[in-house]
Amino acid sequence: MELKIATRQCQDQRGVMRHFHYFLTIEQEETPHFSCENYGVRIAEEAGGESAVPRITTSAARIDELMTLLVDNQVGPAGLHDVVADWL
Repeated sequence: MELKIATRQCQDQRGVMRHFHYFLTIEQEETPHFSCENYGVRIAEEAGGESAVPRITTSAARIDELMTLLVDNQVGPAGLHDVVADWL
């Protein structure tokens, strides 16, 4: 399942306007003893291109922190994996 969290537009170094859409991805994790949600993120650019990192955390507070970081800093698909790796 996915939830659209935000859309941001920014101007790149060449002056081109870019539109990024930020999604929270949710997967159900089942074990013999319990069930929980595992959260990830996906960023799609209107002009094409997207990137996703699934199953980052089971903590709603942590994924909210990461999503805020991505949206506030207008991270695009190309930078998603690097930002997540640094954040972890």
